[in-house]
Amino acid sequence: MNYSQYFGEFGGRYVAEVLRPSLELMEKEFLDIIEDRDFWKEFDILSKDFTGRPTPFMFAENSTRIIGGASIYIKLEGLANTGAHKINNALGQVLMAKRMGKKRIIAETGAGQHGVATAAACAKLGIPCTIYMGEIDIKRQRPNLFLMNLYGAEVIPVRFGSRTLKDAVNAALMDWSGSFEDTHYLIGSALGPSPYPSIVKTFQSVIGKEVKSKIAEKKIDVEAMVACVGGGSNAIGFFSPFLEENTPRLIGVEAGGKGSDRGKHASRMSGQGKSGIIQGYKSLFLTDKEGQILPTHSISAGLDYPGIGPELAYYGKTGRIEYTSATDAEALEALQFFAKNEGILFALESAHAGAKAIELAGTVSKDKAVIINMSGRGDKDIFITAKLLTPDEWLNFLRNEV
Repeated sequence: MNYSQYFGEFGGRYVAEVLRPSLELMEKEFLDIIEDRDFWKEFDILSKDFTGRPTPFMFAENSTRIIGGASIYIKLEGLANTGAHKINNALGQVLMAKRMGKKRIIAETGAGQHGVATAAACAKLGIPCTIYMGEIDIKRQRPNLFLMNLYGAEVIPVRFGSRTLKDAVNAALMDWSGSFEDTHYLIGSALGPSPYPSIVKTFQSVIGKEVKSKIAEKKIDVEAMVACVGGGSNAIGFFSPFLEENTPRLIGVEAGGKGSDRGKHASRMSGQGKSGIIQGYKSLFLTDKEGQILPTHSISAGLDYPGIGPELAYYGKTGRIEYTSATDAEALEALQFFAKNEGILFALESAHAGAKAIELAGTVSKDKAVIINMSGRGDKDIFITAKLLTPDEWLNFLRNEV
């Protein structure tokens, strides 16, 4: 596994001098931890008894028959405790923070899944946490706000900028710059200043390891693995054991939103992303000619982010990871397809991967397989999906509740 600060030209640690000592200490502690058997023993016990690992690896028999091409398998990360892959990294970093003697956790969240996972991990391990969340994301992810509060977290609305994930990150960084001595900033995706991309990849790599074990056990000939990509924590974990191999194809699916015009999508790897240094790391971002971040859009709050993790950008540049995008409409169609045919409710983020996997499977021979990482469960999206799919019934329900 790559623990370097840079991935080709991307990565690095571009932060104010006041934060450098904290990041250097974090890197030292992290490198010690990955060699510490006692740490991993505790992490593995909690992963099994608290998180619910290993998560299921399901053959989507009905979908395979309907599409008529490659066998489709789904890694059900949405069945982990708190409903998404985010708990893997949250649990690992909270354990790491306690070992470092930190007394408080802060985090940012977009779709809310990272916030819920952080709040739950902090509740389990007995450490207070504060979570920053954009005001717009709070409105569209109200159920997750409720859960974070229920787990005992303080959720602070971010009311500046676009009031989405990028501004929640900025708010968390501002907090951390004045509190780093006793506070650990728990970044939820594989981005930010080094060593965060490697930390997140390490704790999320359990997804790919479990998949690789199942491939060998079931003797599956895999054509492609497909994951959605926002910042990239689920994708880098899912792809991790295969990055240095030539096969299978690794396909990242970004948010195509409402179209290719500026402000209507969040697709960085389509050619619209430009190299830049933002929020402490160098990667590809959606920016204007002056280097200012452009507005983005996605039906899924977790993909509505202008940058991409540096290692994912690097493997995109080398060609090891192929990138495509799915529109809001395609994601919504995929969500309904798997719900009706497999009894599985994809999160809107994961449904982007599902949409492209459906498209791909139909072009691949029957002796091959396509594996989807269902990074999260769609319960959290009910206020979005119900409003779009059954608007009159949903509005009447809400009126009656009020």
